[in-house]
Amino acid sequence: MINESKINRLVQKPSKGLVLLSSWLLTEGYSYELQQRYRKSGWLKSIGHGAMIRTGDPLSLSGAISALQTQADSTIHIGGRSALELLGLSHYLQVNSREVTIFADGRFVCPSWFIKNKWDLEPKLNCLTIFDDFETGLVDYQDGELIMKISSATRAMIECLLLAPHQFSLYEAYEIMEGLTTLKPKQVQELLIQCKSIKVKRLFLYFAEKAGHSWFKHIDVNNIDLGAGNRSLVTDGVLVSKYQLVLPKDLV
Repeated sequence: MINESKINRLVQKPSKGLVLLSSWLLTEGYSYELQQRYRKSGWLKSIGHGAMIRTGDPLSLSGAISALQTQADSTIHIGGRSALELLGLSHYLQVNSREVTIFADGRFVCPSWFIKNKWDLEPKLNCLTIFDDFETGLVDYQDGELIMKISSATRAMIECLLLAPHQFSLYEAYEIMEGLTTLKPKQVQELLIQCKSIKVKRLFLYFAEKAGHSWFKHIDVNNIDLGAGNRSLVTDGVLVSKYQLVLPKDLV
């Protein structure tokens, strides 16, 4: 006989669309046998090995990301331009409006259920290590009933520059930077100090200075490791000597 209090708690408590990981349910007191009985009884629906949703719930990308963050202590999160759009800071829609830019630590192993399912939005995953502490610069975001971590504006800008120029346009990155008039200099300073990419730090500072943001004068550039030697991001570009960057002529 199914324990009614347990099934009621499972049906009523989780946010709509939240993926339920079998390993997490086990720690919450739902044995594998009990989980199987719930699936056979129609309360839960399997969406792949080790993952379920409540019957009737949608396949929500936010529900999958929230589950990986809270139930599996995963580094995955929405970042880059997609995070800026969620924060209302990007007026430039992605070419594919269903596509969501996702980031995770370079050591992240994407579970098969995440890869194989067709979510309400299409994830584009980038596994890159840019900070020692992967939670650096993440903020809480609520999507309906679901709560998850996404990149703050400063981190999202850093992630856009991380993908430039091959996966993200330098011109679009500068246009986005122009709109970031309210960044907090303390957070900018902290994230640039922790950032592992010399290219990204130089681009961020150059674009911010070029855009004329008032917060830029509060950044201690001398306390940020900018490495040595030129970084060429395009062929036949122009050298920005202050930041040792070779960029398109239109951006210099």
